[in-house]
Amino acid sequence: MKAENDDLVRVCKVLLFINILLTSVFQIWGINFQDIDLSNDDRLIFRVDYNYRHAVFVSNLNDMSIRQITAFPEKIYLVDNNRTIIALNRFGAVSIPVTGGLPATVSGYPSFAEGSLPLTGRLQDIAPSSDGRWFLFIEPISPGYGNLFLVNITSGSKRIVSERIELPASDFPAKWSVDSRFFVYSKGGRLYYFPILNNLSSLVDERFRMIGHGNINSVLWGPKGDFYYLTGNTLYRIINPELFTRTMYGDFLSIGNAAAVIPIEFNPGFDQFWIAPDSGSILINKGSKGLFFFPLGENNEASSVPYITLPFGAENINVFWSSSGKLTILLNIRGEIKAWRIETAGNSIKTAELANVPSFANGALSPNETRAVFIGDKGLELWDYSEWRLIQKLSDTPVFSCVWLNDRQLIAGNSRFIEEINISVSSYPRRRISLSGADEIGFEETTLRILARLGNTWFATDGNSAWTETGSVRKRQISFASDRFRVFLEPQRQGHFENIPMIRNLQTLTTVSLAAKHTSSRVFTPDTRNPSGEPRLSLPGSSMQIALCFDLYDDDAGLVQVLSALRKNNIRATFFLNGEFIRRNPRAARAIAEAGHETASLFYAPIDFSDTRYRITSAFIGQGLARNEDEFNRITGRELSVIWHPPYYRSSDFINSAAAAAGYVTVNRSIDPNDWLSKEDAASMSMRAPSPSEMIDQIISGRHSGAVVPVRLGLLSGGRDEYLFQYIETLIDALIRADCEVVPVSAVIRR
Repeated sequence: MKAENDDLVRVCKVLLFINILLTSVFQIWGINFQDIDLSNDDRLIFRVDYNYRHAVFVSNLNDMSIRQITAFPEKIYLVDNNRTIIALNRFGAVSIPVTGGLPATVSGYPSFAEGSLPLTGRLQDIAPSSDGRWFLFIEPISPGYGNLFLVNITSGSKRIVSERIELPASDFPAKWSVDSRFFVYSKGGRLYYFPILNNLSSLVDERFRMIGHGNINSVLWGPKGDFYYLTGNTLYRIINPELFTRTMYGDFLSIGNAAAVIPIEFNPGFDQFWIAPDSGSILINKGSKGLFFFPLGENNEASSVPYITLPFGAENINVFWSSSGKLTILLNIRGEIKAWRIETAGNSIKTAELANVPSFANGALSPNETRAVFIGDKGLELWDYSEWRLIQKLSDTPVFSCVWLNDRQLIAGNSRFIEEINISVSSYPRRRISLSGADEIGFEETTLRILARLGNTWFATDGNSAWTETGSVRKRQISFASDRFRVFLEPQRQGHFENIPMIRNLQTLTTVSLAAKHTSSRVFTPDTRNPSGEPRLSLPGSSMQIALCFDLYDDDAGLVQVLSALRKNNIRATFFLNGEFIRRNPRAARAIAEAGHETASLFYAPIDFSDTRYRITSAFIGQGLARNEDEFNRITGRELSVIWHPPYYRSSDFINSAAAAAGYVTVNRSIDPNDWLSKEDAASMSMRAPSPSEMIDQIISGRHSGAVVPVRLGLLSGGRDEYLFQYIETLIDALIRADCEVVPVSAVIRR
C-alpha cells in the first residue's frame, strides 16, 4: 500500500507544474495542452499554448524532473558580462548561455514549470543587474500593489526590498547603477536607494535611505556611472556613486551638487529627461507635447531653449545620443514614424526633421555608436547611425527583442529562434542559440531524442544538451502509453484550462486529473470583497462585463496614453465628451472617433446641475445635448451616441426625465474611484485623496457584472500628485486578471 501511495504522490508532483494556488490574487484562463507524447522510458513531452505564446516542456516521470526546453523571447536581457541571456515570457524567466543551450529556469521569478501560471495583461518585467548576480521583481499582493524583491540569480534566494509598492504604470520602478553596486526605486511618490552590501542585514531602515520626492522618471544613471536627479527645476548630480554610502546617516542632497537650473518645471508623472554622454546637455520630453534641449552652462543655468513641438498622438519616444554629439529622437504617431536630429558643435545647435526614417521607433545604438538596430512587427533593420541610412533589412518577420552583444554581433529573438547575427560580414551569418518554439514535436524512433520541427527543419536534443539541427529524421509514432503510465487529454468547458491531461498509473490503477480542484470547486479571490465586507466567490472562467468609460471636460492630458493602452489590449471603451472639450481639442475628438470607440455626451458645458445659481429646465437640457451633438458632428463628421451622463454625475429624476424626452439614456457610475478629487478639494473637505493604486484596489474589490467604471482624463485645477489615467495599463491588467470583460457602456445598459 505504501508503494502505491508513493507512486500516486510522485505522479501528483509531476503534475504540480500546472497547478495554481486557490488563494491566488489573480485568475487566468485559456491554457491549452497539445502534442502530448509519452516515451518508453516515461518521459512526457508536450506543448502548452497560452495568450498567443507557447512553450515545449519535458518531464521524466521516473525522477520527477520537469524542464522547459524552448523559450519565447518576449523580452531578453544580457547579464554576466554578456555571457548569459535572460529571456522573459509568459511561462517564466529562463537563462541561456550566449554560446547556446537549453533554457534553465531562473528561480525567484514565477515559473510555469515550478507551479505558477502566467498572468494575462502585460508581461511581468524584471530589472537585472548588469553583473548578472541579481534581479529585481515585483510580486503582486493586490490588483494595485506588490512587494519589491531582490533575487539572487544563482541561488534563487529572495530578500524583500520594500513592501506595498505600486504596481508600475509603465516603466519598472527601479534602476541599477552601471557597476551593479546600487539601485534606486520609487514608492509612494518618493525615491529611495539600496546599496548591495556584503551584509545586507546591516542596511538601515528605508526611511533613512530616501533621496527625495519623485518617481523613477526623476532619476537616471549616466554612462560613466554618474547619478542624476531632476526635481522641480533643479538637476542634481553625484559624480562618484560611492558617495551614496554617506547618506546612510545623512541627507542625500548634501552630497550632490546642482548641475543645472532649467527654465521649466519638471513633472515626473508626465515628463522624461536624458543627459548627454559628456554631461553637457539635457533633453526633456514635456508631456509628449514638446522636446526641449538645454546646453548646460558654466553658471549652472540652461543658456538656450531649442525645442521641437510634437504632433498630437506622439508615443514610444526613443532617444539615441552618441558621444560625438549626434542626438536622434524617434517616435510613433498613430503608426507613422517621425525622426529629428539635433547636432551640437561648440556653441552652434542645429535641429532638423529627418526624411529618411526606419520602419520602427524601437531600437538600440551599438556600443561604438556607429550602428543602430530597429525592431518591430515587420522585422529588423540595421542602420548606419553617423550617416543615418539603412544598411540592411535583416528580417521581414516580427522581431520581439534585440540587444547588442558587442560592436560586431547582436542577439535577436523572433517566434522561431533566439539567434546571434554577425553584422561585420556582408552575408550577415547567424548562429542559433535557442529555439523559441516548435511547430511539431516528438521522439526520434531509435535514439528517443526529443525532436522539434520549425518550418521544414528538424532539431534534436537529449533533454540536457542544446538543440542541434538534424537532417533526415525518423520520428517515432506518437504514443500515449508506456509500461507504467497512460496519458490522455480531457476537454474542459470552463476554468483555467481548455483541456486537462489525465495520467493513468497502470500499476496502481489510479487516474489523476491535472486540475481537478479547478473544475469542481469555486475559487475565493482574497482581494475581492463586496461592500459589506463579505468575500465574493466566483466560478473560475466565469467572466463579468465591466464598462470602462472616460470623461473629458477640458484638456486632453492622458488621452494618448489611454488610447494606446486600449489599442494594445484590443478594448473598445466609451468616451464622454462635452462641447468645451471638443472645441478646445478637435484633434483629440477626431482621434477618439477614428479609433472606433463609443462616443457619448457630457453635455455642452461643464455645468454642475446641482448648483442653485442655474435654472435647469427640460428645454435647457435638450438644447445642451443637441448643441453638443452638432459640435461633435462639425469636428468629426460623425454622430454622438444617445448615451450621456450629467457633468460630475450630478443627476436627479427630473434631469433624467428631461434627457429621456430628448432621446437620451442617462448613465450613472457604479463605482466612484474618486479620481476627480484634487489635493485642494481633499483639503477643503477634510478628506484624503486616494492614490491610483488604492483606486485600482477599490475598483476590483467593488466590481460586479454590469458595473460602469469612470476614469477622468485631464489635469485637475487643484492638482494631484498622480492620476488614475497614468495607471491605465495597471487598471486594465487588474480587470482582465479579475476575469472581467471590458466593454463599452452600451453593452451593459438597457436601451
